[in-house]
Amino acid sequence: MTRRIMVALLPCLVLSSLSIGAAYADEAAGFSVTKRARLASKDDESKSATWKVTETRETWAAKETAVIVCDMWNAHWCRGATERTGEVAPRINDIVRAARAKGATIVHAPSGCMNSYKDHPSRKRAQSTPRSKNLPKDIGKWCHVIPEEKRGVYPIDQADGGCDCTPKCPGGGPWRRQIDTIGIEDSPNDFISDNGEEIWSIFEARGVKNVFLCGVHTNMCVLGRPFGLRQLARNGKNVVLLRDLTDTMYNSRSWPFVSHFQGTDLIIEHIEKHVCPTVTSADVLGGKPFRFREDVRKRVTIVLAEKLYKTDTTLPIFTDGTLRALDGLDVDIVRAKSHSGEGRHVVTGLAKSLAKSDLLVLSMRRRALPEKDLAAIKKHLADGKPIVALRTSSHAFDTRGKHAKGHAEWKEFDAKVLGGNYTGHYKDGPVTAVSAAKGAEGHPIVRSLKLPFDGIGSLYKAAPLAKTATPLLYGTIPGGHDPEPVAWLHQYGKARVFYTSLGHAKDFENEQFVSLLRNGILWALGKPMPTKDRKPAPRSEDR
Repeated sequence: MTRRIMVALLPCLVLSSLSIGAAYADEAAGFSVTKRARLASKDDESKSATWKVTETRETWAAKETAVIVCDMWNAHWCRGATERTGEVAPRINDIVRAARAKGATIVHAPSGCMNSYKDHPSRKRAQSTPRSKNLPKDIGKWCHVIPEEKRGVYPIDQADGGCDCTPKCPGGGPWRRQIDTIGIEDSPNDFISDNGEEIWSIFEARGVKNVFLCGVHTNMCVLGRPFGLRQLARNGKNVVLLRDLTDTMYNSRSWPFVSHFQGTDLIIEHIEKHVCPTVTSADVLGGKPFRFREDVRKRVTIVLAEKLYKTDTTLPIFTDGTLRALDGLDVDIVRAKSHSGEGRHVVTGLAKSLAKSDLLVLSMRRRALPEKDLAAIKKHLADGKPIVALRTSSHAFDTRGKHAKGHAEWKEFDAKVLGGNYTGHYKDGPVTAVSAAKGAEGHPIVRSLKLPFDGIGSLYKAAPLAKTATPLLYGTIPGGHDPEPVAWLHQYGKARVFYTSLGHAKDFENEQFVSLLRNGILWALGKPMPTKDRKPAPRSEDR
């Protein structure tokens, strides 16, 4: 074997078998991907439509698949952007190598740098590809918006260019080539181009139907370039964004005043609603998706172990649309193994998840957990970590003595931890009118709510609360019944506690209830309440 071949092969030989070895095992296997999208729950043209997260599993033939590496330059005018590009580049290189080994097409697209590659065989290969006879209209131009996006609200203000550094970096165009971390080979599968007509022609000549797109920046080049998500999606390619292998030019001091990484999440949410689905690099490489070092977030464990009010459906939607996208929380959802038999008393992964969490959100009804799992919940509280509990969680651990050996009840949970006094509920049917408790109107959890609002589920009997509880909201129903507390605060040792007896499936369709639950979670974590409305931001995708 010649020295030249050995040098070319060396990176492949030292590549971690753990991370991508499986990707090389079977070139014919193609790619098995889980596409995440968001579908409007009602067919209208309003910006207030609610959205449901959906996942679809597909298998792609490798030879019908391409990877586009967008603008992963050697340098950027923004120091932070340059650093994050360098951090994500090794994972993108792993994707490129795994996809190339399977026979997929690789397009290196460092825009504006073609002169640096004028003699490179992969650049010449792109230039020599005959122009396709079915070039879409304007495929060689930037695409600033597609009609589907007009249904939504563009989620961030990027008018200042998006530099998140302090002080703001000076402008300029220092990029000269693709970052060296991402290898470009003299391979029949590698092409170098920033030209929309060239790239489209390459795909048509090679029968490419499916496209992974990664690189920077999500809200600018990744969306808008002639080879970007908008152009490929509107012209019929099965394109997906590798959502963990991208970054956004967003300044956290600009609207909507969230962290840099939450800004990226908001753009990804926008893409999943209006442009195309997304996947993660774990679909290709296995393991866990990539995460930037500075992307450190509060971690929440949500326990789903009740069937009656369908929180196994409503809470995940709330989580993706609110806790992850708007509040930047790292959420782990663990579920009961089943809703019947002994499996209903087992929540898979609870203790492991809770050990790493800052907050427990509980939606449970009459389950006797294994002793070690109940001990994990008690330890979480004893460590002073907060809990947010919904509706049937007032009797979460009360099985009326019906449980197997090795499992445990906690009948005192409602009174001792939540500060409640659940004794049943009124009949279904009457709508509950929800209003503020006396003196609670100015509390951070309550003050942004539009009161009164309606609660749909049966009104719980919870009075009288513990003297140490602080009522926030009361609910009343017709018939001369006394008001009942429906949301309150409590302190269990050093642990903050927020509880609401609301949480019917239809409550999650009510913006006021969603805000109440969100505010309760943020309060429990000691985070500030939302203060800015999500209004349309200036559109400024160009640079």
